[in-house]
Order: sequence, then structure tokens, then C-alpha cells
Amino acid sequence: MAGRLPYLKETPAQTAGPYVHIGLAPATAGLQPGGPQPGAEIAAPGVSGRRIRIEGTVLDADGAPVRDAVIEVWQADAAGRYPHPEDPRAHEVEPGFNGWGRVVPDLASGRFAFETIKPGPIPGPNGGSQAPHLTLWLVARGINIGLHTRLCFADEDAANAACPVLARIEPHRRPTLLAAPEQPGPPPVYRFDIHLAGPAETVFLDI
Repeated sequence: MAGRLPYLKETPAQTAGPYVHIGLAPATAGLQPGGPQPGAEIAAPGVSGRRIRIEGTVLDADGAPVRDAVIEVWQADAAGRYPHPEDPRAHEVEPGFNGWGRVVPDLASGRFAFETIKPGPIPGPNGGSQAPHLTLWLVARGINIGLHTRLCFADEDAANAACPVLARIEPHRRPTLLAAPEQPGPPPVYRFDIHLAGPAETVFLDI
């Protein structure tokens, strides 16, 4: 057929590149976006629930901090409700609870931190429930496809034991998804490091 294009091969996958902050976290890159940085507040002050702080570091296979990572956070509120149209209880979510945030590490230390409220158990299949958790998506230079993982809480023993997602992970690897209480607060601090590779590699989920 006239004008038919020759067979085109798939182009090579590309990483996020060294300029990921310019598009996703412009204030961190020294730019002035003209308003609050997207995802700066997951849960506004006054939203019901136990206020907590998450701190950690993204680490490469050699244990060195990955300073140019961007982490996105999705979570339910203290009653396990998402502010999303597919959640039948979305209309019950309080104003000020966004359920989404974007976090970047400190460029000097590589440490990230954010405040939110501790989520409640999430309804699961067959009338069960998933353990309270945050869903994390991570991108950085050298990562071709964004990585998904889950942050659960080490002090939620009963909920973790009954969680169908954690049950599908080998027992010796489940601790890589558990944030450990580190300081009593206020607000209480949980430590959660993300290992991209190596013997302590974090479990990443195919979703």
C-alpha cells in the first residue's frame, strides 16, 4: 500500500533521568511553581485520626542513599475510606483529607519524611480486611518503570497476621514492608527504609 510505514520497533525504555524533580517536585529543584507543590499535604491539620510521621531513606544495592527519588503516597483515612469515586464511602471522608501526597528526600542527607494520619484497616475480599497501610510509588534516575510497594505498621500484629496481601509474601521478606516505631512523639515517628536491591531488598508489588 502506498505510503505504508515500514515496521517500527519498540523504542528502548527510558529512565526518569536526572531532572525528575523539575517536573514532579519543582520547588525542590529550586523552581517557583506559582503555588503549593503538588502533594504537599496528605491530611490537613484537624483531620480525624492519629497523627504520625514517617521517616526513611531510599537506598541502592550498596546501601548509599538515592537522593533524587520521588515517592508518591496513597492511603485511606482513619476509618479505612479512600477519597476516590470507586470507594462507596468516599462521601464520608472529611474535607482536608486528600489521601495522596508526593515526597522527596533531602538532597543533602537523602532522608525523606512526611506527616499524615495512621490509616484504618481496608476492606478486603470475602468480607476480610487488609492491614492498615500506605501504598508507595517510587521513581528515580536509573529506574525504567515506577516501583510499587506497601508500608504496613509493625505495631499492628493482629491486622498484619490477617492481611491477605502480607500472607502471599514469604515470611522472611515481610519485614521489608513493616515500618517500625522509632520515637513516641508527638507525633510518633515510624522508620521505613526502601532498599532498591541487595540482601534487604524491599518487596515490590506488581499492580
